[in-house]
Amino acid sequence: MDNHTRILFLDAYDSFSNNIVSLLTTVLGADVDILPIDSPHFGDGERQLAEVLRRYDAVVCGPGPGSPGADEDVGLMRHIWTLGDADLLPVLGICLGFQSLVLSCGGVVRKLTTGLHGMIRPIDHVGDAPRLGEGNIFRGVPPFEATLYHSLHADIGQESIPDEDWSASKWSPPPHLPDIVPLAWAYEDRGGFTERILMGVKHRARPFWGLQYHPESVCTESKGHQVIRNWFREAMRWNRATGRITDFSPYLPGITRRLPMHPAHTTDPSAQRQIKNRDEHQTWVESGSRLANFGVGYEYQSRVLDLPLHVEVPDIVEILQEEQREFIVLDSASAKASKIGSDVRGRYSIIALDVDDALKLQYRTGSKHVTAQANCSWGSGPDSEQEVAERINVGSNAHVWQLLADFWMRRKLPHQEETGSPFLGGFMGYITYEMGLEGIDVNPRGETKHRHNSRPDLCFAWVTKSIVVDHLEGTLQVQILFPSSSSTSAADAWLNSIADKLANSPFWSDGLRADFTRCGNAVSQQPTPPRTPMATGGSGARSSTRIEVPDPDRYEDKVRRCQEYIAAGDSYELCLTDRTSITRPRCPSPERGLRRALQLPPSGGGGEGHDPKKISPSSWELYRALRTRQPAPFGSYVRLGGATLLSSSPERFLEFTADGLCSMRPMKGTVRKSAAAPTLAHAERLLHVPKEEAENLMIVDLVRHDLHGVCGAGRVSVPRLLVVEEYASVFQMISVVEGRLPPPPPPPPRPRSHPNAEEEGVGRGGASSERGQGQRQRQYTGLDVLAASLPPGSMTGAPKKRSCEILRGIEGRSGERGLYSGVVGYMDVAGRGDWSVTIRSLFRWDDEGVYHGDGGDEEEGGENGTLEVWRIGAGGAVTALSTPEGEREEMFTKLRGPLGVFEEI
Repeated sequence: MDNHTRILFLDAYDSFSNNIVSLLTTVLGADVDILPIDSPHFGDGERQLAEVLRRYDAVVCGPGPGSPGADEDVGLMRHIWTLGDADLLPVLGICLGFQSLVLSCGGVVRKLTTGLHGMIRPIDHVGDAPRLGEGNIFRGVPPFEATLYHSLHADIGQESIPDEDWSASKWSPPPHLPDIVPLAWAYEDRGGFTERILMGVKHRARPFWGLQYHPESVCTESKGHQVIRNWFREAMRWNRATGRITDFSPYLPGITRRLPMHPAHTTDPSAQRQIKNRDEHQTWVESGSRLANFGVGYEYQSRVLDLPLHVEVPDIVEILQEEQREFIVLDSASAKASKIGSDVRGRYSIIALDVDDALKLQYRTGSKHVTAQANCSWGSGPDSEQEVAERINVGSNAHVWQLLADFWMRRKLPHQEETGSPFLGGFMGYITYEMGLEGIDVNPRGETKHRHNSRPDLCFAWVTKSIVVDHLEGTLQVQILFPSSSSTSAADAWLNSIADKLANSPFWSDGLRADFTRCGNAVSQQPTPPRTPMATGGSGARSSTRIEVPDPDRYEDKVRRCQEYIAAGDSYELCLTDRTSITRPRCPSPERGLRRALQLPPSGGGGEGHDPKKISPSSWELYRALRTRQPAPFGSYVRLGGATLLSSSPERFLEFTADGLCSMRPMKGTVRKSAAAPTLAHAERLLHVPKEEAENLMIVDLVRHDLHGVCGAGRVSVPRLLVVEEYASVFQMISVVEGRLPPPPPPPPRPRSHPNAEEEGVGRGGASSERGQGQRQRQYTGLDVLAASLPPGSMTGAPKKRSCEILRGIEGRSGERGLYSGVVGYMDVAGRGDWSVTIRSLFRWDDEGVYHGDGGDEEEGGENGTLEVWRIGAGGAVTALSTPEGEREEMFTKLRGPLGVFEEI
């Protein structure tokens, strides 16, 4: 029987909840179970809840969006404060939980003059005041600062107390609210008066306490953690004094969940909802798929070449990829930049080869199947190569992440000597913003019942042939995954052929390159985009290119709507975006830029009768312009799954290593290089202000929550916080958050009654739960973190789920964000991965065509359309301190880089 102290955490869907659970676990050494406030297991409210509460020593009512007066926002919390004496137990309310407590005692909850989200303030607490007696959780606590995240506050009549009486009255219960004992305050200068904000209370007669500030925030001083220790000491003292005995029955995995813990604690295998119970669904192998064993049992081989100083990643692509229709290039275009810090220069670039022949996996939100397609060999002879396409069902209670995990784990290579390459082969591709919405139970379609296209929200290629460029060492690694059953001579021959093709190219020896110098970096000279839709001037293709930018006035109205939600307590921060559309003549051949660079004759419709001035630049030419104009460490050029993506992203989303180190790099706070901010020192002065730091801090705490959900309590740190970095055209404020995945569970003990039994569980789910619940433990991987963290918090706001719901209504576009706000990257066969946020980018879908003279209607499956449509997303984080004009200007600043390629090339 487990006699560990237990705490029940009521989760109101806040994006900081897991941070509180981690704090309670590490500071108190308690087991913390998490129960959603809207759990369907408590239909009759108090009675069933009281049964569950007998298993716990105390309860914490957590923060969340909304109002304490709205039943749907507080859910089960409202029953906690009305428990009968026989069911009573100690409770701590935090933020929304605090406000709910004050409301239950007769207090009023009102809007602050201006919300305080991500603001750090000194806490004026009662300290060692003797008259409070027992229950003072601030006794012995030194002065400290804490992070605030709230737009609403508790009104117990504090503003009616004259200034001269404040010091003597602030710790006394208000006459009209005798059950509320104030314990802490904060003060906010409002430019004409000081707003008094209640920060801590205790109930006069019941074991209830509350804190308005967030004790778990990375910027709340650790000195304040003593308050949590004091609360639990008082809670346990109350339990002993009243003779309350905790029922140590097994915990309820079907009702509550836990964060992954250290090996000494019990691990709940269902903590990550989307990849839980991996053994309880039909695996790909069991599905009977012809592709189930594709890529299994492969080996790795490579060849290293020195990279000439003048050769860049696009040159390599142009030498090797001219016949390909699909491309994946992850391009550290800023690697050679000399005017930016070394910490923002990407070290590696990765080029996938032969993507046309690779296995592709596609998934669309709302479906219950994955589409798999590959060219497979069935024997020998001229007809041995066949294209196989299948629909693989993922099951009624499963998810695509489970299928991906099955596929990925079965193809992991055994430990081998260090190759020096971050990617040996494996999954490469993209994930849309809408895929992330599905993972947090937000309908990607909004009010629309159906999506009138078949575009994938997840598209991966299983890459077995690739090139990795190490910009630091100046080397190029050609690499291949090949069947271990085949001869190595074929792999050697392929490696040699690629090496020879590179070495024999004029690019390699003579430095010849196509003339792309027109694409200069003129970001600072670009004017603010026009206030109305426009058609570009000039002749040829450019004369028929139409650019429609967001209306500035409407965008400012959207900012105001965001601030209304923030003031009401529904969100702390909303990452508002808008979309620019570029409609232009369709390029007859997407790889035309490669052929021009190689001086090859054009293919397809690009014959002799075409005037180059009247033909739109290809997507590859646009990408070369973008990487020149706006070099970035996480650039990418992707043609896959019917989409074309050109990205100059400066933001890493998630990197994970084979040994379980996960790193996320949220980016919030942008200043464009200009006369007002020409240097890093100038940018630091502009960005180290409360508004910008608060934007970044909120996302840091959100990312900590996401990592804690998989890595577990006490396994997340912030090695870099609120650091300003220099990029080619902007300065950005970044932070680095790291998590360490929990170690694998110990192997299960073999039953004594079956000493010779086959080890059926090993490799198919691992050990069963220590608590005997019939569930299995397993080792978490970077894929769990990826699934748990989408969509990127830097593109949503906090709390994530409620913010995404609000944004879906405000942004109001008939379309979707699509690839913008999603991620692009890889997961390799050695268990590593690296993903960037898809920002500073442009994309188009092959099936979106517009006919001349048809009024601009989109044509699904528009193969015969003469125009193509590109999309650029841009926006920023709206907070209580934002101004509509400032947010509009930030959105247009971010838009300038990608949009400029259509004006220059």
